[in-house]
Amino acid sequence: MKEMSFWEHLDALRGVLIKIAVVLVIAAVALFIWMPDIFDRVILAPCNGDFALYRWIDTMAKAIPGMPQLGGDFHVDLINIQLASQLYIHLSTSFWLAVVLTFPIILYLLWTFIAPALYQNERRGVKRAFLFGVLMFYLGVAVGYYMVFPIILRFLADYHVSAMVPNQVSLDSYMDTFLMMVFFMGVVFELPLLSWLLGSVGVLHRGFFARYRRHAIVALVVLAAMITPTGDLFTLAVVFLPLYVLYEVSALLVPAEVKE
Repeated sequence: MKEMSFWEHLDALRGVLIKIAVVLVIAAVALFIWMPDIFDRVILAPCNGDFALYRWIDTMAKAIPGMPQLGGDFHVDLINIQLASQLYIHLSTSFWLAVVLTFPIILYLLWTFIAPALYQNERRGVKRAFLFGVLMFYLGVAVGYYMVFPIILRFLADYHVSAMVPNQVSLDSYMDTFLMMVFFMGVVFELPLLSWLLGSVGVLHRGFFARYRRHAIVALVVLAAMITPTGDLFTLAVVFLPLYVLYEVSALLVPAEVKE
């Protein structure tokens, strides 16, 4: 293969970035058109008591004495207090959802730029890493949407420092929390991939996870308590268990011992 100069590499990268921008623009425009339906059926779905997680927890509550119910007549009405907020959120949400939905395409386009510089065996390893990373990112986004964000919303929407101070949730506040939690969980679920990469270069080994497992459990419990300050063990476990599973999966993906 002909070795490319710096400027040729730069030109190839520019071509990839232009393709990524085109893909994002097309996806964002399509999402912008369909955004009212997406808001009603997806983004605002946790505002109602018939959301999937609430119904599932209510079903569990019937079988477990003392367990709180989350559904029922729960409902959150959002308000808009800034003149341009709805237009801004319409645009920004279209863009961020476009990033989520086109994530595999973006990675593939980046892969087409990186692949020529790798050996055949390196390409196979990177392909597996990309596929695993995409899968874990979407799994994290799903956990954030179906589990973490609804619990946070349910707690904060009903929390009152005083009965004389009613809650009026703004659209901006709702969307900031929604996007932050969904993307946060998507990034957190990349922990096994990061551990695998660090293990492949000899930085991490399985003994590290075994040595600090107790510390990790305490840290994850604290993190889960911060995310879901509801006070009951069930909702705490709903967030803690996926995080702990990530820790154990990360331990399985690194070598048993550091390679000399």
